[in-house]
Amino acid sequence: MTRAISAILLAAGESRRMGEPKLVLPWGDTTVLGQAVATFAAAGIEDILVVTGGARQQVEELVTVLAKKYPVQAIYNPEYAHGGMVSSIQTGLGRLVSETLAALIGLGDQPQVREETIRRIGTAFFKTESPLVIPSFQGRRGHPWLAARWLWPEILALPTSATPRQFLSAHAGQIEYVVADESIVKDLDTPEEYNRQRP
Repeated sequence: MTRAISAILLAAGESRRMGEPKLVLPWGDTTVLGQAVATFAAAGIEDILVVTGGARQQVEELVTVLAKKYPVQAIYNPEYAHGGMVSSIQTGLGRLVSETLAALIGLGDQPQVREETIRRIGTAFFKTESPLVIPSFQGRRGHPWLAARWLWPEILALPTSATPRQFLSAHAGQIEYVVADESIVKDLDTPEEYNRQRP
């Protein structure tokens, strides 16, 4: 898919409901974050940025290992504890390379997302030239969603009290939806969810 589309994987949460750093938990023969990175790379994304915060040392050590195999690097969000998801998105956007035309905003704790879904989002962006491409499952928006570069200044100007949902709702008429499976709305917040979904 070339470097025209970069990925920002949000991995700054504190895993309070899990009780331990969930991104480094086992997932098949890798980890939760490792599987997410592998899926984006398999879909052709050649620039993957992991935004860290909580459990920074463990997550960044994992990213260092993953970087030996995948095009991934880590960046720390110093505002993670009180800045919310928007601050992590802003941290990631500020680091992306100049040739990037759009950013995929994904979740580090969403290892279930399918390679096919990521490819379809990229294809829809190039085909429709829509500034926002979002996967949906039974009418529910999910991750990863894509934002074209010309929308980034608006995202970067958002107050950290804003939410991605508010931003997307403000641009509802510009969204191209891609039908996807249930994985786009799943994440791993509790030990029960992890144990139920892990391979």
